[in-house]
Amino acid sequence: MSLIPATILTGFLGSGKTTLLKRVLAEAHGQKIAVIENEFGEENIDSDILVSDTNEQIIQMSNGCICCTIREDLRATLRDLAEKKRKGELDFERVVIETTGLADPGPVAQTFFMDDEVAESYLLDSILTLVDAKHAEQQLTDRQEARRQVGFADQIFISKSDLVSAEDLDALTHRLKHMNPRAPQRAVHFGEVALSEVFDLRGFNLNAKLDIDPDFLAEGDHDHANHDHGHDDHDHDHDHGEHCDHPSHAHSDHGHGHHHHHDDDVKSFVFKSERAFDPAKLEDFLGAIVNVYGPRMLRYKGVLHMTGTERKVIFQGVHQLMGSDLGPAWGEGEVRTSKMVFIGIDLPKDILLQGLEQSLV
Repeated sequence: MSLIPATILTGFLGSGKTTLLKRVLAEAHGQKIAVIENEFGEENIDSDILVSDTNEQIIQMSNGCICCTIREDLRATLRDLAEKKRKGELDFERVVIETTGLADPGPVAQTFFMDDEVAESYLLDSILTLVDAKHAEQQLTDRQEARRQVGFADQIFISKSDLVSAEDLDALTHRLKHMNPRAPQRAVHFGEVALSEVFDLRGFNLNAKLDIDPDFLAEGDHDHANHDHGHDDHDHDHDHGEHCDHPSHAHSDHGHGHHHHHDDDVKSFVFKSERAFDPAKLEDFLGAIVNVYGPRMLRYKGVLHMTGTERKVIFQGVHQLMGSDLGPAWGEGEVRTSKMVFIGIDLPKDILLQGLEQSLV
């Protein structure tokens, strides 16, 4: 049986998760979707859709979708659903897991790798984060959970963008981009987004595509591209003090100075090099880093040029879990460049960049 794709839906209160889920559960979209809802959620979707009082954990909707509340452990719920599907008791094509507004999606994502039974039945497709444009500024400043959700995302949907000025929206998209340059952002009308843009995004698969926003790469180039040349990056940090490390200082020459004042603890940075990695050194270094900083590392991903193979090496991780895979062969005449992006909470950029540098051949 082919693997069942799973999508993790996360986002702060009022960002439109419930609107999106209601559409999934009630609209005639012709897809059979199982929605797993965390019952400890602050807004219970069932009461709106299901008037009937029922103790049944799994409810079949009129459009063929299934609504399921978690009363126990997510792993048990996923196994239960997969088993019912195998036995033909339930028919569904994919799963959407809603995490509560305050949850960290990390442990949910890890379930798909750590639990063998879950890994044999499901494929984690992507983590979607809904951001409410009207309240995001405040939420991102006050709540680390909101910043973490942005850091985990494979795709960011911004709702209520019609309620804020173009300048505020621009500032928000910049802020989100510095936390997570690899998640494409889209403004949507209050959770109303075509289902084709929600599913089969392949955001989590180990694929040879590393989506880093091109603007982010362009503005970071003077920081990262010259690592091969023993660049004086560190002196520059000491001259200007800590704040200069924030990527948005690169904007100040373009009149975008107003993006400058957020120094969020969830940040990202990119490492690039045309020199090949030594696999053993890199594995040792990453192993040591993950051991120490794992809980603060949200997502990291890379397409690497490794010595000893003619193929790209794709690697990614969530917290302490990382995996790698051989990707397609490097094209003829293609410049073999390693590109890695790290997203985490107050990660020691200098230590990481230096260690990666020392893991090159």
